[in-house]
Amino acid sequence: MSEPESPATDPGTAPPGRPVRADARRNRDRILSVARTAFASTAETVPLDAIAREAGVGIGTLYRHFPTREALVEAVYSAELDEVVSSAPVLLAELPPEAALRAWMDRYAAFSQVKRGMSATLRAGWASGSIATPATRERITAAIAVILAGGVRDGSLRADVGPEDVTTMLLGVFLSTTASDSPERTGPLLDLVVDALRYSAGRNG
Repeated sequence: MSEPESPATDPGTAPPGRPVRADARRNRDRILSVARTAFASTAETVPLDAIAREAGVGIGTLYRHFPTREALVEAVYSAELDEVVSSAPVLLAELPPEAALRAWMDRYAAFSQVKRGMSATLRAGWASGSIATPATRERITAAIAVILAGGVRDGSLRADVGPEDVTTMLLGVFLSTTASDSPERTGPLLDLVVDALRYSAGRNG
């Protein structure tokens, strides 16, 4: 069943200089939250009317905020990526570097799970230019660098492994567990990555 046509304009977006109404903001946030959960739950394409229904809004309200599927996917992806990146310094301020790194890996794994349900739309959107190509790898690597630097300073993490290497290892974990449909292996594999990054592992090597 095809999805209904979206309006040509986005009347749910306030004109320049006019603040977005509180109820409109709540609706938008609710749609994003429901979409995130839906995308994380399956690799199949989730119907937009199902997202609207779960969010408690009409399909017209969804389209006023997100005129196309690509617009909704881009908004979810951008919000998730921003949260993953911004969580690195927050976790480092709250936890020892080793624990912060492991907690951050769980957050990155959750982002990877959400991305799985958006992958087809993202690939098509990036190829066509309808979705802006984000500097995802660069931003993820920069977030890892923040935590690694903290671990090097306090002597808990190795100084001879760069953030780009860690990014590559994590992508390998996520790709392998997705390909084998074994998400239960993600946690133990991330534990192994952290074990390899401990300062003691570098000395023993």
